[in-house]
Amino acid sequence: MQPILLSLITYLPLVAALVAFFAPGRPEQQDSTARWVGLWSSLITLGLSVLMWLEFDPAQPGLQFETRLRWMGDYGISYHTGVDGISLVFILLTAFLTPLALGAGWRSVCTQGRQFVAAMLALETALFGLFSAQDMLLFYVFYEATLIPGSLMIGVWGGPKRVWASLQFFLFTFGGSLFMLVGLITMWLQTGTTDIPALMHAGFSQPLQGWLLLAFLLAFGVKLPLFPLHAWLPDAYSEAPTPASAMLSGVLSKTGAYGLLRFGVLMFPDAVRLFAPYVLALGVVAIIYAAFVAFAQTDMKRVIAYSSFSHMGMIAVGLFTLTAEGIDGAIFQMLSHGVVIAALFFCVAAVAWRSETQQIDALGGVARQMPVLALLAMLFTMANVGLPGTGSFVGELLVLMGAVHVSFWVALLAGSTMIMGAVYMLSLYRRVLFGGVKGTVSLLKDLTAAEIAVLAPLAIVTLWMGVHPGSFTRLFDPVIMQAIHGSAANVASAAGHSVLHVAAR
Repeated sequence: MQPILLSLITYLPLVAALVAFFAPGRPEQQDSTARWVGLWSSLITLGLSVLMWLEFDPAQPGLQFETRLRWMGDYGISYHTGVDGISLVFILLTAFLTPLALGAGWRSVCTQGRQFVAAMLALETALFGLFSAQDMLLFYVFYEATLIPGSLMIGVWGGPKRVWASLQFFLFTFGGSLFMLVGLITMWLQTGTTDIPALMHAGFSQPLQGWLLLAFLLAFGVKLPLFPLHAWLPDAYSEAPTPASAMLSGVLSKTGAYGLLRFGVLMFPDAVRLFAPYVLALGVVAIIYAAFVAFAQTDMKRVIAYSSFSHMGMIAVGLFTLTAEGIDGAIFQMLSHGVVIAALFFCVAAVAWRSETQQIDALGGVARQMPVLALLAMLFTMANVGLPGTGSFVGELLVLMGAVHVSFWVALLAGSTMIMGAVYMLSLYRRVLFGGVKGTVSLLKDLTAAEIAVLAPLAIVTLWMGVHPGSFTRLFDPVIMQAIHGSAANVASAAGHSVLHVAAR
């Protein structure tokens, strides 16, 4: 049952995408049928993902729900999937956000509804495949597959600059992934296999580790994004339709951090120690730079876009502290950030859709007309700032605990995200929600039941992660602890061999 469950979760959305795309009837009927097919199939997928969570054994740090099929056996390539605690939490995040994104797009995406639903479900399948892939070539295929629906959603249903934003997103990501392909081929030539568990124990030489890590940094640094590979992000996030913005920032950007963790921190420990100071510096620069730029924005969605960039810098810092606390914090922050940033995009969309503007200066006094939105937006604003009691606080605290082991100054500068985040987020909240009523704000109506149904689960999960973080950390902490201790043991063994060699001489 276990392998079948993972395959069912992965490919059920793809089947539903085909059903939605070829829905019969007149155009209006097709769109309506496709929306319901998308919503129900994504909810069923979410239920199956929760079932997999319940059947998962956190005490076993190895792979579970494994499937291995012969693909190109003569070349050491197979269809190999499975999940550990790290993969599982990202599968849950994807399954959780997809039905909410489809619900959020019910009214806002008015044209070509069945095509949009099909693109969203195809993206979900690609993300599931990416997070569960245990073969490098399979990972690369799913990684590239996310580009097609992602680019289409921006380019077809986006804002006035959608074509340029879509083109930037595609070219940056596709160009970066070429470095991953070169690294993949290099590892295959060295080992004769693309199986990820086998590559984890391949024992690459330190110079080769350095070149491979550089290739993966360029590949995944674009998706994260690392400074200065972020040029595509503001336009893509702000021009994309709200459901796509939520998926791009909530899940798709996490594929970059996930790749750096899998094919950097855990696979090339020797090279990571050499690169860590430079990546930590880039992470700190991203945190500070993006915060200042966010404060200067006049468009609500661009403020949230740069806020996302700043928080992803915090995640990069956590990953490259090379401590259990820092890496645990980075993973937890990825999950929390995915929930909170999606919620913020949904809140912004609720105001922009009613007022027909995203410009901050054109808004004011929204809280008087939309008190329920004001309450939920305050919760998500505080979560984005890192207020205790929310998931973001737990993730940032763990990252800072890991950063202190590396450098006091790294921890101090990375921690500035809490202060600067409060400045630009509370400024945005004050200017839009409070003050005198401007323009058409007096005509706005509060959230509908459907919109509350989208935002309420995000609010519950945000508080759940803050109050009971152990329900998530217990899934991936054993994997990280095993990797950290294994790496330390290898270093100690290498040091012991060096001492014996010197003594023998």
